[in-house]
Amino acid sequence: MTTIDDVARLAGVSTATVSRALRGLPTVSEATRIRVLLAAEQLDYTVSPSASRLAGGKTGTVAVIVPRITPWFVGAVVEAADEVLHTAGYDLLLYTIGGRERARTRLLHKSNLPNRVDAAMLVATPLPTADLVTIANLALPGVTVSSGAAVPGWPSIRIDDQAAGRAATEHLLSLGHRRIACVWGDPDELVHPAHLQRHRGYREALGAAGIDPDPRLGIAAPADADGGRSAAEQLIARGELPTAIFASCDEMAMAVLNTLRAAGVRVPQQVSVIGVDDHTLAGAFGLTTVAQPATEQGRLAAGTLLGPLAGLSRTGEEPEPVILPTRLVVRDSTGPPGEK
Repeated sequence: MTTIDDVARLAGVSTATVSRALRGLPTVSEATRIRVLLAAEQLDYTVSPSASRLAGGKTGTVAVIVPRITPWFVGAVVEAADEVLHTAGYDLLLYTIGGRERARTRLLHKSNLPNRVDAAMLVATPLPTADLVTIANLALPGVTVSSGAAVPGWPSIRIDDQAAGRAATEHLLSLGHRRIACVWGDPDELVHPAHLQRHRGYREALGAAGIDPDPRLGIAAPADADGGRSAAEQLIARGELPTAIFASCDEMAMAVLNTLRAAGVRVPQQVSVIGVDDHTLAGAFGLTTVAQPATEQGRLAAGTLLGPLAGLSRTGEEPEPVILPTRLVVRDSTGPPGEK
């Protein structure tokens, strides 16, 4: 049976430090806390719930609010956050609110959330300003991950989505493409507003290159495989194909790839395709993409909650957002403009 001493030896710290790290106390640096959490995970060590919860009727549970559980990004963030929270002795309670106004109303106004959980995490979920104020008034510690809008007083973890869209488009421009289509998540669907920001980055890059965006080359669709397939079919049906397509997420981009190939279009010889995310299947598809650290966002978000969960209050200043870097990953789906 693994003990706290085993975790301390693997992490190279004292047992007291392990205890403080797992309880989220401020006397442990973030680097040491992460080292302890990783050691505990490797050894499959979990503190008992009673040891990690505060006295006074705390639930030992964190609410994670998502639009849906199916998007790859949401799953990656939630899984990483759950690993950190589970190791620290907390349970995760998942709420999926989708585009359902009734679900949002029930969660925020009728579920008595502060009595059910000790903290909350909002993942990739755009909400009206009134709902954001309602969440803040619940007086729960919390954090947002790629949610597009801030909850007053909560820290936020995200990437620069506009910069990601710009980087993807600049890669295509650097290869010599000028007729570049953009397929992005429909903001009318309940998807995180990252898709709109990435579309803005696309337009920004075209503008900097002296290219006016062609409205016939822009298609908003559901941010999933079905949306990517539908968008690609529309581009094919319109006649003259673009020489390149930027999709605002890899799930759409991989569907675009499949649809083009099924129609006999050679990728990248006739049409290049690029996405954003670095989905776990992107390598298998040979998809060029702008990679974002989804797992790290989940871990950082959960780690941010450990201090408040231990009863430590933040300063009164509004926290600065944590913006993580992205990187271009070039694979086989992009190349110079080729045959017509």
